[in-house]
Amino acid sequence: MKKRIGIVTGGGDCPGLNAVIRAVVKAGTQRGWEVLGIIGGYDGLLSPAQIQHFNSESLGDLLVRGGTILGTANRGRFSAKIGHGEGRKLPKELLDATKSGMEELGLSGIVSIGGDGSLSIAEQLHAHGIPVVGVPKTIDNDLEGTIMTFGFDSAVACATDALDRLHTTAESHRRVMVLEVMGRYAGWIAIYAGVAGGADVILVPEIPFSYESVCDKIMERERNDRHFSIVVVAEGAREKGGHFTTSGSSKIPGEARLGGIGSIIAAEIEKRTGKKTRVCVLGHLQRGGSPTPFDRALCSIFGAEAVELIAANAFGRMVSYQGSQVCSVPISDAVGKLKTVRPDGSFARTARALGISLGD
Repeated sequence: MKKRIGIVTGGGDCPGLNAVIRAVVKAGTQRGWEVLGIIGGYDGLLSPAQIQHFNSESLGDLLVRGGTILGTANRGRFSAKIGHGEGRKLPKELLDATKSGMEELGLSGIVSIGGDGSLSIAEQLHAHGIPVVGVPKTIDNDLEGTIMTFGFDSAVACATDALDRLHTTAESHRRVMVLEVMGRYAGWIAIYAGVAGGADVILVPEIPFSYESVCDKIMERERNDRHFSIVVVAEGAREKGGHFTTSGSSKIPGEARLGGIGSIIAAEIEKRTGKKTRVCVLGHLQRGGSPTPFDRALCSIFGAEAVELIAANAFGRMVSYQGSQVCSVPISDAVGKLKTVRPDGSFARTARALGISLGD
């Protein structure tokens, strides 16, 4: 009997999801397998299943197309993270229903493409006897077990382009421009883009900031005839002794929605320094559009490797990028512990060596 596998995309969308789908389909069909897409996240596995059949014509422009043609969900019954990243165990009846749905579809394996939340679900499915392998996806790059997740490079490229554009208007009007970027509880997007985009201040969740330090840097530039400043703020940044800033609320189980810290910081900078300050919240622009060439290549490698793992019956493992090679690690080693920017690590040291304030 021909082997049949499924693909599910969960969590937030990001550039490269379709490229991984394409790679899994191409690598699977090369082996003579049938590949099904699961529609709408893990819910698509529940009876009656929501699936999409693939063929060579259906792959089309997937390598460069943003989003996911399968749809995704990061809230609802399959939420494995709630609040500020607290873990949640899925009910046994939901796991049983998922296993039954998979058996009804005749799937011998699932490729789960997601970040910490989606792969935490995959780990619970694996522990429940469901054959699953993981592909690490998140623009936040906060997943352990891999040097880089796909989607991150594309998000950094978007943020860096925004900084290039903000520089010209900031200098022209002698203003302070505050750019708020995504990243949740990790500052990878902020510090990569901040260094690449020539920011003067970078504020990340891992290094609580003080307004005195931020404003001292801005006024130092003012004294040196640099009458504008660029401040990059991760959405999870917080003042020393302060709390995360959240926006919106929902009764549906899910993680807290971070956001709004950029406006708070901009108002405080203007009040303390007298400098006209404007804020730009990059938001979901970082999730949209085509993946960068690096992400397209990484997605292709990840998808092909995921098929290799299924062929080897190496379930419960996640594809991992280790710089010089792609291998795999247990999903359990990658979830439940965020990979964060080290306050004394190479990126923080580089920023300080370049004269960038980290707000501490």
